[in-house]
Amino acid sequence: MKKVGLLVGRERSFPNGLIERVASRGVDVAVEWVRLGGTALDSPNPFRVIVDRLSHEVPYYGVYLKHAQMHGVDVINDPFARLAEDKFTANDMAARLGVAVPRTVVLPNKEHVADIAPESLTNLMFPLNWRAIADYVGLPAVVKPAMGGGWKSVSVVATIDALVAAYDASGQLTMIVQEHVTWDRYVRCICIGRQKVLPASWDPRRPHFERYRGEPEDLEPELRARIETDALELCQGLGYDMNSVEFAIRDGVPVAIDFTNSAPDFDVTSLGERFFDWVLDAMADLVIARAERPPAPVAAGHGGRSGSM
Repeated sequence: MKKVGLLVGRERSFPNGLIERVASRGVDVAVEWVRLGGTALDSPNPFRVIVDRLSHEVPYYGVYLKHAQMHGVDVINDPFARLAEDKFTANDMAARLGVAVPRTVVLPNKEHVADIAPESLTNLMFPLNWRAIADYVGLPAVVKPAMGGGWKSVSVVATIDALVAAYDASGQLTMIVQEHVTWDRYVRCICIGRQKVLPASWDPRRPHFERYRGEPEDLEPELRARIETDALELCQGLGYDMNSVEFAIRDGVPVAIDFTNSAPDFDVTSLGERFFDWVLDAMADLVIARAERPPAPVAAGHGGRSGSM
């Protein structure tokens, strides 16, 4: 029996649902929870595939997953790609792919580790030119961490004073400032395997469990095609086989707002039954296909296997 491992946090509907969905297929593949108690350099790994839902919060998991991938396990998402992500670089990549993104500035850290020497900061220019930054991105603007998610430490600021206050409260976080995009429609795409994408009407202004609003029936065919193409281009560029990609549609143009979601929300209470069932089918297809292909050779250096189905 080929094994697929799950690294998960508090969520239960997705991991339990995936275990049941794969079992219902009648294939020689089983999904189970990964159990860890320390990892040696020569530790054998029983899994063909591991689905990572939590290494962004538990550093040991990230180290373990790099070891697993270097020893031939197919990790979803690639732990080496995940460690390289930040929202500024991701927006730069998106722009180079031809995907519309907000105007964005990355800021020097407000604070640094306690024992850094002042001489180590002589390359930095202070005070920052807040007027030039505000003129570039426009006001209102969004201030948020370059690394992170879940709407943590995110502020919408309407004045330069508010922009400076948000920066002063950021501590050691590396922050970006982005253009606040005014939109008439908002779409979130669930992306699996860099091949499958399901657009959904989504409203970030609503409470968390009311944001998915059903199928985006008002999308023109050309706009829907562009959204789906852009979403898959972003996943390919990031190296993500599991992602959600958000677009704010402004004057008929989909602007990519949030697309570095390597552990996207797959809970049934968020997605609703329709989208949850689609996710389970798509993820079951992905992990079965990855588990059934020949094992990757043990890597001499970075990475095991990667790539889409």
